[in-house]
Amino acid sequence: MSQITTHILDTARGCPAEGVALALAVMKGDSWETLAAGETDHDGRVADLLPEGEDLPAGRYRMRFELEPYFVAQGGAMFYPRADIEFMIAAGGEHYHIPLLLSPFGYSTYRGS
Repeated sequence: MSQITTHILDTARGCPAEGVALALAVMKGDSWETLAAGETDHDGRVADLLPEGEDLPAGRYRMRFELEPYFVAQGGAMFYPRADIEFMIAAGGEHYHIPLLLSPFGYSTYRGS
C-alpha cells in the first residue's frame, strides 16, 4: 500500500466520488513540487499514489483535489472548485490517510488510519 492514501465521499449524494483528479506535492523552499498524481476509482480511492515501500521524508505536503470537473459532471452547483489540504509528515515512514468528505458547498477532512 502507498504511504499516502485518500478516500473521497460525496456526502450530498451518499456515495464515493469517482473520477476526481488529485496531486500530491511537497514544499521545497518557497514553492510546491508535484510528486504524484492520480484519479479516484469507483470506490472514491487512490490507493497506489506512491509506489509501495517508498517512504517520504519529513516535511510539509499538500494534496490538491480538482473538484470542479467532478461537480460539473454531476450537473450541479458548487462553491469550491478545488480543495488544497496541507499536512505535515514526520520521519519514520508511517501511513497517512487523507480522507475528504465532500458536498457542493463544503468539505471536511481529518487524519484517517
